[in-house]
Amino acid sequence: MGKRILLIQGHPDPQPNHLGHALDEAYAEGAQSAGHEIRRINVAQLDFPLLRNLDEWKNSPLPPTLQESQAAIEWCEHLVLFFPLWLGDMPALLKGFLEQVARPGFAFDRSSKNPLTRQALNGRSARVVVTMGMPASLYRWYFRAHSLRSLERNILGMVGIAPVDETLIGMVDELSPEATQRLMKKLRKLGQNGD
Repeated sequence: MGKRILLIQGHPDPQPNHLGHALDEAYAEGAQSAGHEIRRINVAQLDFPLLRNLDEWKNSPLPPTLQESQAAIEWCEHLVLFFPLWLGDMPALLKGFLEQVARPGFAFDRSSKNPLTRQALNGRSARVVVTMGMPASLYRWYFRAHSLRSLERNILGMVGIAPVDETLIGMVDELSPEATQRLMKKLRKLGQNGD
């Protein structure tokens, strides 16, 4: 029996000619070949405002363009986020998307006063696929993957999404065609496994 998997492409450029888009496609191919059900969100194709204060986050209505995204997050059992590392973090557009969809009443249970028990998206797992220009080992060990840890702990973990696995791909500008093919094979395999 297949999983319900949501792929979120977080590259802010809507043109599909980036490595992250190819990795997203390879994962989808593998998942569909194994009988998993796939839905996709391409954040660059969505039109939504950035939140500017706490009152907007708590009380303003969700933009209509993001209602389908919330429904897809609610539907999924496994979420896969793809994005390039920009200035040491996820692109601002992806962060703005996550701020918009992770609203109280959807991602957080408003009835609980305890922040550790307000998680409304329990029962979902995730994988984060990050591409970067630096060596992945440098990002992980020297920079301690600080932005990835923040995403896992302060966003995904706070709403109940766990476990979160990661795939870090470094030196993307120097990948040989053979290395790129190995990556595509790896992502297809992850998709087949629903991991």
